[in-house]
Amino acid sequence: MAKVIIDAGHGGRDPGAVYQGRQEKDDALALALALGEALENAGVDVVYTRTEDVYDTPYEKAVMGNNSGADYFISIHRNASANPGSASGIETLIYSKGGEAERLAENINAELAPLGFPDRGVIERPNLVVLRRTQMPAVLIEAGFIDSPQDNERFDAEFGDIVQGIADAVLKSVNGDMGTQEDENTGSEGNTGGSGNASPIYQVQVGAYRVQQYADQMLEKLKSEGFPAYVETGDEPYYRVKVGTFESLDNAAKMEQRLRRMGYNTFITTSSL
Repeated sequence: MAKVIIDAGHGGRDPGAVYQGRQEKDDALALALALGEALENAGVDVVYTRTEDVYDTPYEKAVMGNNSGADYFISIHRNASANPGSASGIETLIYSKGGEAERLAENINAELAPLGFPDRGVIERPNLVVLRRTQMPAVLIEAGFIDSPQDNERFDAEFGDIVQGIADAVLKSVNGDMGTQEDENTGSEGNTGGSGNASPIYQVQVGAYRVQQYADQMLEKLKSEGFPAYVETGDEPYYRVKVGTFESLDNAAKMEQRLRRMGYNTFITTSSL
């Protein structure tokens, strides 16, 4: 199984670019989590540099990527210009051209440009730590300009298509551009990693922690408030605190809304029975 590490740019005390109250760190995290879910649903093993509003240095993020053993490192950002409103479009940054990272970056731009974003190309940026220090093919996606009202409108209106476009580009690299042909030959619905008959189940994730003590504290808090909470662990060094297991997305969404009303930062994850 291929493994991808997704880095939501900035975080915590570092908001990234800010425009009219909109912060890059928030857009990056939302896109990173949604992308991770889409890739997980396609059978890719996904790990994250962050799933909450926390700060780690670019060097620490590169170390996380190297320690994860991932096949690809994908960093999510929003761009900004010196003169707000003067620039628009998507671009993908890489350490150097001529390798697998460039191929992945070209696939990403090709998927996002049809959504209305001007394609600003694949750009070499060897000075960026998350591109220079990572030991696997790494790309940094600038998903439109946060100081462009047009790009923000596209980002919000086409969010689902942006997620799926990046996911499709990653899957092309993961599958060696053979995924589409294999689907046609086998009649499957995509690279799900299963028989195609598995039923999806939904869970509401409340937090992911590298330290078990913090996960246990959140677990006890949720249980004390009457929620069916539990801690889920995997190969990655995270303890994920989740609530419920639902066969219905509507029921999972209702639980998520209840938790959000109580101030929890949540999102819905999907797996297969």
